[in-house]
Amino acid sequence: MNDFQWFKKYPVGIPHEIGPLKFGSLVELFETASKKYSNTVAYENLGGQLTYAEVDRLSSDFAAYLQKDLGLIKGERIAIQMPNLLQFPVAFMGALKAGLIVVNTNPLYTAREMEHQFKDAGISALVIVANFAHNLETIVERII
Repeated sequence: MNDFQWFKKYPVGIPHEIGPLKFGSLVELFETASKKYSNTVAYENLGGQLTYAEVDRLSSDFAAYLQKDLGLIKGERIAIQMPNLLQFPVAFMGALKAGLIVVNTNPLYTAREMEHQFKDAGISALVIVANFAHNLETIVERII
């Protein structure tokens, strides 16, 4: 074990290493929480609410859409470009359930910034809020 200086600042009883994790993935963690807290509100925004069970169901539906309708395969990258809306956790968990790598993208990016990030990340798909799609229109032919 390394003897890093900051270990001296750890309170007594705090381990220097993280042990085995209880969950193998974020999907497993979320599905476990969804079963335990199914009727509990998980997210609330602009007067709307989603329970854990609703997010679990909707994200599974979205994952199926990504795989079956769009033909995305495990390991491909999907950009999600939206502000804090109820649709974000559905899209995020759905993408993870589909085995995709999420590239979180600032919805306020300029067209140039979007183009750079999308090309750099090698995205195969994009989830975007219509309010921010005007920048996408100017670059879409260069990124597909």
